[in-house]
Order: sequence, then C-alpha cells, then structure tokens
Amino acid sequence: MLCRLEEEEEMSLLELQQRVDCIITHVDEIMQQEIRPLLAVDIIEQLHRQFALLSGGRGQEGSPIITFPEFSGFNEVSDEDFINVVTYLTSIPSMDAASIGFIIILDRRKDKWNSAIASLARIAGSFPGNLQLVLVLKPSRFLQRAIADVSMRLHRDDFKLKVPIVMLNSLSDLHGYIDKGQLTCDLGGTLDYCHSQWIHHRTAIENFALTVKSTAQMLQQFGTDLAETELPNDVQCTKDLLITHTEKHDKLKDELKLAVKQGNTLLSCIKDQATKAESHILNPDEVENQTTVERLLAQLDETENAFEQFWSRHHLKLEQCLQLRHFEQDFKEVKVSLDGLSEALLGLSDTGDCVARVEQLLGELKTLEDKAQECLEKAQLQAQHGDQLIQSNHYAIDSIRPKCVELRRICDDFSNEAKKKRDVLTKSLEILKRIDEVNQWCESGVYLLASQAVDRCQTQEGAEAALQDIERYMKTAKEQQLSHLKELNNQYEVVLSELLKSKVQTALKTLNDVQEMFEKRHASLKKLSTKQTRPVQPVAPRPESSPKRPSPKIPHPTPPTSHRKTTDNSSTNRQPSDAELAKRKNIRKAKGGIKIEVMHEGGQGGSSHILMNNETEESLSNRRSHIMNELIETERLYVEELQSIIEGYAAALDDPELIYLIPPSLENKKEVLFGNLPEIYQFHQKIFLKELENSAEKPELVGTCFLKRKEELQIYEKYCQNKPRSEALWRQCGDSMFFQECQKRLDHKLSLDAYLLKPVQRITKYQLMLKEMLKCSKNPEGTAELEEAQATVLDIIKSVNDSMHQIAITGFEGSLNDLGKLLMQGSFNVWTDHKKGHSKVKDLARFKPMQRHLFLYHKMILFCKKREEMTDGHEKSPSYSFKHSLKMGSVGITENVKGDIKKFEIWYNGREEVYIIQAPSMDVKNTWVSEIRKVLTSQLEACREASQLHQKITENIYHAPMRNMRKTALRQSDSSSPETGYRRSDSGPNMRQKRDLG
Repeated sequence: MLCRLEEEEEMSLLELQQRVDCIITHVDEIMQQEIRPLLAVDIIEQLHRQFALLSGGRGQEGSPIITFPEFSGFNEVSDEDFINVVTYLTSIPSMDAASIGFIIILDRRKDKWNSAIASLARIAGSFPGNLQLVLVLKPSRFLQRAIADVSMRLHRDDFKLKVPIVMLNSLSDLHGYIDKGQLTCDLGGTLDYCHSQWIHHRTAIENFALTVKSTAQMLQQFGTDLAETELPNDVQCTKDLLITHTEKHDKLKDELKLAVKQGNTLLSCIKDQATKAESHILNPDEVENQTTVERLLAQLDETENAFEQFWSRHHLKLEQCLQLRHFEQDFKEVKVSLDGLSEALLGLSDTGDCVARVEQLLGELKTLEDKAQECLEKAQLQAQHGDQLIQSNHYAIDSIRPKCVELRRICDDFSNEAKKKRDVLTKSLEILKRIDEVNQWCESGVYLLASQAVDRCQTQEGAEAALQDIERYMKTAKEQQLSHLKELNNQYEVVLSELLKSKVQTALKTLNDVQEMFEKRHASLKKLSTKQTRPVQPVAPRPESSPKRPSPKIPHPTPPTSHRKTTDNSSTNRQPSDAELAKRKNIRKAKGGIKIEVMHEGGQGGSSHILMNNETEESLSNRRSHIMNELIETERLYVEELQSIIEGYAAALDDPELIYLIPPSLENKKEVLFGNLPEIYQFHQKIFLKELENSAEKPELVGTCFLKRKEELQIYEKYCQNKPRSEALWRQCGDSMFFQECQKRLDHKLSLDAYLLKPVQRITKYQLMLKEMLKCSKNPEGTAELEEAQATVLDIIKSVNDSMHQIAITGFEGSLNDLGKLLMQGSFNVWTDHKKGHSKVKDLARFKPMQRHLFLYHKMILFCKKREEMTDGHEKSPSYSFKHSLKMGSVGITENVKGDIKKFEIWYNGREEVYIIQAPSMDVKNTWVSEIRKVLTSQLEACREASQLHQKITENIYHAPMRNMRKTALRQSDSSSPETGYRRSDSGPNMRQKRDLG
C-alpha cells in the first residue's frame, strides 16, 4: 500500500516538474536571455530618453517598425546605451516577425544633414537585427535638403547597409511606404502610442514573467524536498514534520495567489486599452503582450493544479503516517496494560479450601475484572480504530491488521480465562457451602443422638418423643437437600481440584455414617415405642415416684458445650416470638410511657422538653460534634460529586475521542445543561468547605460561616432559574450514547440528571442541619448566629423558589428588574369592585372570584393567571400570564374584610379600583399583609425624608416667614399621615376611607 502511495506521489511530482519546465522555457523565450540579458528595468533611464521607439506598427509584410524620432542629443548618446536600447527593442517582437526584417524610420526633418548622416552611420554600424528598409525623412530646410541629395548620390556606398535607403522629403512620401494606421501621430499617423505606458507594460510583463519563473522553481524545489523526505518513527516528529510541510505549502500557495493576482491585474490593464474606444484596435505588440500574459496565467494555473495534486497525496501520506504512529503508540500502551492484567489473572488461584477463601478469591477476581474493564474497552476501541484505518485504505494495512487481531485475541483470552476462573470458583463455592451444610447437619445430628438420655427412652412416652426428634431431624436432611452434594460432585467433577474432591468424599462419607446412625437409632426407638403398647402387669405406683411428663413440644436440641455459649450470645439477635413481644409490651406499659413520649413532642406531660433539659452538656456537645462531622463529611462528598460532574461530563464535551457521540441538540449548549455549576463548585471547594473544616472544633460557631457567605450563596438562585432549561435539554438528549459512555467511565449508579439535582438538594439540607444544631445548643454563644444563619438559608430557599416562579411570567411589557426585589408570590382568589365600568360586569366580578397568582415587588404588584400544559408526557413548569399591575405608590390596604377572616383588600387611587384578596390560610394572609405594610411604611419614610430634605433646601432660599409657613404645612402633613390609620374592621364606608392606609 505504501509503495502504491509513493508511486502516485512520484507520478504527481513528475507531472509537476514537467509543468514547471514548460513555464521556465516559456519565460526564457519571453525574456530571450540568450540574445538580450538586459531587462527594461535595467535600462529604464535610456528608454525614457525616447531616442528610439518600438511603437508596435508594422510594414506591409508585417515587418516591425523602429522609429528614431527627432532627438537633439542623439549624438551625445553613448555607444553602450545606444546598443543596449536597440538590442532590447529588436528582441521584443516575436521570432517570426523579427525574421522578416525591421523597418527603420529616421526622422531628421528639423536636424542638419551632417547629423542625419552621423545617425545613419551609427545605425548601420551597430544595428543587431535584420533590416528590410530604411526610410529617412530629410531635413526640411531647402539648403539642408539639397546637400542631402548631393551627398547621398556621392556617398551611398559608404553605408554598410545592404538594404535600400529611401530619402523622403515629406510625411506624404512616408505614407506611400507605410500605412497611416501603423504610424504614430508625430509622423502623421493614427496609431495610439504612449511611451511611458509602453515602458510600464514592458516592466510589468517582465516582472510577472520573472515572478512566475521564481514561483515555479520554488514549487519544483519544494516538491523535490517533499519526495526525498523520510517518514519519522514517532508521533512528535511526525507532527512537527506535518506542521512544517503544511506551513511551507501554505506559504507557496500564497505566492501562487500573488502571482495569479499580479498576472490578472496586468492582463486587465492591457485589455483596458481596447475598451477605451470602440475604434481602438490592439497593435501586434499589444496583442502579443496579451497572449504572453494569458499563456503564463494558463501555465501557472496548470502548475498550481499539479502542485495541489502532488501536495494532496503527500499530505495524505503524512496524515496516515501520523495516524499509524498514534495507533502504534496506543497499541504499545494497551498491550503493556493487558499483559500486566493477564499475568495478574494467571497468578490468581482458582482453588480454595474453605468458603471464606473462595469468596476472597472471587472478590479479588471481581476487583481485577473491574480494573481490567477500562483497559479492555480501550483495547476494543483501539482495534475498532484500526479497522477504520484499514477501511480508509491506509497504506500500512499489513502492519495494522495483525495488531488488531492481537488486541482482540488478548482481550478474548483474558475474558475467557476470567470466565473460566469465575466458573471454577463459583462451583467450588457452591460445593464448599454444601459441604459446610452437610458437616453442620452431621455435627448437630451427632449431638442430638448423644443428648438423648437412655433412661428417658425406656418409657413409651420418652421413646415416642425421642423418635419424633429423630424423625424431625432426618426430615431436615431432605429439606436441605443434603444428598444434592453428591450430584454436584458428579456434575462439577471435571473442574474441581483434588483437594476439593477429597473434601467432598469425606463429607459424603460422614453424611452416610451419620444417616446410618440415625437409621439405627430410629429402628431401636421404633421398637421401644411399640413394646410399650403391650399389656403389662398392673402395679400400684407411688405418687412421689411417678415420672414427670415431658413437654409435648420438645425443643430443638442445643449444640454441644463448645457451641452453647455462641448460641446463647447470638440468641439476642434472633426475632422474638409473639409471646416475648407481648411480654415486652406489658413491661413497657408497666414501667410508664416516658420514653415513648420522648419520641413525640407535644405528648402528655411534655416529656421531650424534660429530657432535653435534663440532658448533660457533654451529651449535647457530642451531638453537636456529630452534626458538625456529618455536615463536613456530606460537604466533602458534595464537592466530590460536583467535581465528578464537571470533569466527567462537562469536560467530556470537549474530548475529541467522544465528540462523535455528542448529539446535535447538545452542541454549544454546555451552559444550558450545567448552568453555573462550575461557579458553585469553585465556591464550595475553595472557600466554604475549608471554612466548615476550620469550625470543626467549635460547632456552635458554624452559623458564622453561613452569615459570612450569605452573598456567595445567592449563586444557587441563578442555578435554579436555569434548571427548567436544563431539564428540557436533558429530555431531548438524555438517552444518547455520550451520557451512557460518561456514566460508565465514572462508574455512577445514577444518570446525570440525578446529580444535577444535588445543588437543589444541598441548599435545603443546610437549614435542616442548622435546625438540628440549634436543638442541642443551650449556651448563648453562637445561638444567635445559628438562628440568623438558619433564617438566612431559609430566605435563600424562598428567594430561589420565588425566582423560579418569576422567570415563568409572560406578557409583561417592561423589565422585571425595574420593579425592585421580589418579596412575595402566591395564588389567591380575587374579586374586583371598581367604581368605573358596566354595572353587570361589576356585579359579575363582585360574586365570581378569579384565580390569580400575585407577585409583590417593592414598586408594583402583578396579577397573573397560572397556566400549566403537558408536553411529551412531561409536566411543564407553570407559566404565569400577566393580566394587571398596581403601582405601590398608589396602593392602599384594608386588613380585614367582613364575612371572611382570610380576606383583605388592596385598593388603588382612592378606592377607584378595589381588589378583595382571599388567602388560602390565615398565616398566608398575615404574612402578605405584614409585607405590604412594610413596603408602604418604607415608602412613607422615603417621602418624609424627601420632604425634610426639601425643607432644608427651601429654608436656605426663602425668608423666615416662608420657612415658618412650610414648617406648619409639614406638621399638618405628618399629622394626617395614613401611618396612624390602619383598617381593622369593615364598619362602614366612611370609616374605611378614613382609616385605610394608602
């Protein structure tokens, strides 16, 4: 497989090299390095002087035209610069065009004939290309033109040019030889030519060609380096090599993109010339430039494709190499673990001489199997991973497949060996238990036979009683199925050890002997009991010598003296008979009910308080210590459980090995499922647990821990608010393989949802422990803190409960956060009695109550309707549909309403709206009335403080008479404050309005 992959990579590299060679050859053709080693950028200054131009025009046969325009300093141009420029210009046209020959136009209309003769001589002496025709525009002045005519007739042979030289008197003569469309405007033509633009295009084309060539050479070198790279033998080196090659590839990819971008920009610039005017037609040089750039771009694209094909094969080889190295490394680790477990299993004995030893061996085997379970699962996963690599056509199939086979073989060998040992030990345990039962039965039977007095068996009654004991005991042998031992021995004989077989034979022999003894005793007693039935000679017995009649119910024989003490001691653990229970009950009744009353507070005589008062300080201290120890131990367990949830479930969501098990509905929803559980864990693990441990020596001061961390404990409110969302998400994906795998790894007996309830359970557990601590705290030290701590925890629980209801409010326009703290919430029957509205509606509202759920805030009371729905078999959390609200600044309250002690009134805007509220109980009513009273009182105090502040400000502004008037007004306002009038009865509407608080 590796050979095939390497062959494909070599073929890809060969193709890449061919593409690169084509590019280099093309670039060399463009640059014509063998003719012209110079580039435009090398002679840029000489080109800008414009003493020679390649405008792109062509003669009738397609000959390129080189123009020598009017240039006053032509004779001052050095020979080197002249040769470089002319050589460069003659190398630009294609080989085909250059082979036809060049046409030279020498424009000397404004110059002297001597200068023209010198220019013509220089051209004739150093022009590097083939010449087809030389056209000379003679000086335009009459004298210079006459001199030119005479000079040319006399000195024509002085020029070494083997082409015709045509002397032209005017531009019209020139147009007879060259079409106007091939001449620039300064020569009377229409050819559009810009020398600076021409230079810019030439430099851009040459730069692009060099860039393409350089990039192609880099690709070629990179491909060669990759092909010659040897694959590493370890994971880290393979990773480093993959990263290095990928970075180089990305860098070359960027170079390719830049080259393509440069070529496209250049091509668009060339094409833009044709789009400037509809009549504009690209000259042959411009067409050739465009063709050159397009060809380079096409070759660059082909090279890029070849490079990507080569890279994809090389990258695949590196990735498969990295997969192989990971697989080999994991295989070694798993193999070492499995070998160690196999050695431990082989070293575990499957032979035991007693029940305890076999049970110990079974326990050790179970421990070893549990320990090996994770390793075996890892080995199976590793083998499955190997199968996946094989199915993906990995190049190292021949190396991976044997390792997968070996892993499965080792796992199967371990499982079979463990199963075999468990089978042997289980059967041995069953045999040994049967042997113990047989031995115990034989021992008790021998004791029974020895305990039967011979003199008592001489009478008929004694013999019958002894016979009944024998028959009863022989019957127990059948009930216990003691003979089953022989069947088990025959069934398990193949797997039993020689020692165990010997024990079985001994036990069976003993059982047989004892049964024979019982049969003989049974036969003899049978004879004695039948002998007594024959008539005997009557003898008058003496009363004092009459034998005592034994009890009709002979008790079970007691074991020998060696076991008698054990039996007596263990008798306290057996279940008492009905008579014993009745006897004990009578004893309790006789002694009085003090202890019974202790178990129930509020019983007769208040005995629980008496016992508590009589309890010593030492016992109270012991109870406090016990409660404190329980609090600390459960706190440690709680922290460990939170840690297991975070590390075993939350962190596993980021484990790449388990990512394929994560259901889609759980993606990016870790915070929804776990809420702020990490925050709760950090608080308890780093702060609260340590503070509880520091209070272990003084349990009575534990209340300060809760008071000190009152604010931090508010984090439970956020957790409980998120709980409905978490439960809804769990119902969607709780059955996924991901959670099952995590639970298996953690060895949790319960699923995650049970552990997510732990914070809710924990916050309620605190107040119970504080309550128990208060019961055994008699000293004033710490008692106040304990009471306050318990109240704090209860407030937190209430706040959590209230917030759970608050988040279910729907339809309220505005922010609930602007209403202040939520003080109370609960369901009530509500009647309305409004001054405004239709009379029938008012009467209906007066007699028909509405079910409303009220939320009391500092600034407002909300009236909501409770709704509950069922979805997918799960009861949703109740939702509260907003119906109405009352601002507390305009609310009044009447505590008692005639006709029902559980009713109270809330009225609004001077009884414009009246709401009669019926609480479910008097306690609920009193609590709400008290809380509303506190809110109204606090608002009243706030108004008073505002008035006092306003008074101080106005005293500094107005005169003293005005201040006196305002003091009088304020005193009148205070005297009419509704704080003094609080409604207690409903004697009349006039009195109600005077006493209502509002």
